[in-house]
Amino acid sequence: MRAPQVEADPTLPPQITIYEVGARDGLQNEKTVVPAEVKAEFIRRLAAAGLATIETTSFVNPQWVPQLADASEVLDLLGDEGRGPRRPVLVPNERGLDRALDAGVGAIAIFGSATETFARKNLNRTVDESIEMFRPVVERARDAGLWVRAYVSMCFGDPWEGPVPVQQVVDVCERLMDLGCDQLSLGDTIGVATSGHVARLLDALEQRHIGVDRIGVHFHDTYGQALSNTLVALRHGVTVVDSSAGGLGGCPYAESATGNLATEDLVWAMQGAGVRTGVDLESLLATSAWMAHQLGRPSPSAVVRALTPATD
Repeated sequence: MRAPQVEADPTLPPQITIYEVGARDGLQNEKTVVPAEVKAEFIRRLAAAGLATIETTSFVNPQWVPQLADASEVLDLLGDEGRGPRRPVLVPNERGLDRALDAGVGAIAIFGSATETFARKNLNRTVDESIEMFRPVVERARDAGLWVRAYVSMCFGDPWEGPVPVQQVVDVCERLMDLGCDQLSLGDTIGVATSGHVARLLDALEQRHIGVDRIGVHFHDTYGQALSNTLVALRHGVTVVDSSAGGLGGCPYAESATGNLATEDLVWAMQGAGVRTGVDLESLLATSAWMAHQLGRPSPSAVVRALTPATD
């Protein structure tokens, strides 16, 4: 298998944490329901490839996202491997939290919005109402000893509202973190972020005392900018990057959202820059090729397309 020539980049952190979202965000928009057994095997293979943090599923209302109606079944198939602080699940409200707690999870994520329109479409609430909905979720989760992440969608642009003011995003981020969340994930839901915008938002969050040590970045590759935006964030000190094996993903409520940053593309770039990820690229490639076969279509990841023929 080809590998990148390693030329250490001193402007990047020596090590990053990949927050793998392929099993949840990557599959949630698939029109054909993926069997629970396939999802569980996907997660096992991702873990075997060295991905320590894997978001496994979501306890949303099955009417919203039918693909994830089998959340409890997937976790039962995984057993202890699917639980713990490095296996977060998404929960939308207290009912979702109840189901997650019953399943014995060790970490959760909530998902807010920086814009009113998307909050209405995604959560059927205003931004203010959604934050109040999350308040008891975070409080109960922390009381139960769970690790809690807050996603914020539409941080860089909204398909209905257009450009989103940086201070508007910061205000929502601050309010969610004030609930007691451990980590904040900045979502470029429709993939319109650019490097200067990323830097400006991170600087504005720092001024509100939300440091890069508490931030992850979640970029979509609609305009081919996900990796370049990630590099900007890493040079600002961020060390947590969301990505999806094979570049799977989108958003069921924003049709213009295409795939996530592909984990393989991220790992290739980090290997070449001398940044440790803990991921075995060859094993990851085999996993993504396997999942692409399950889905019946090629992987959108550039690295998978470039290297899979050489590993057949």
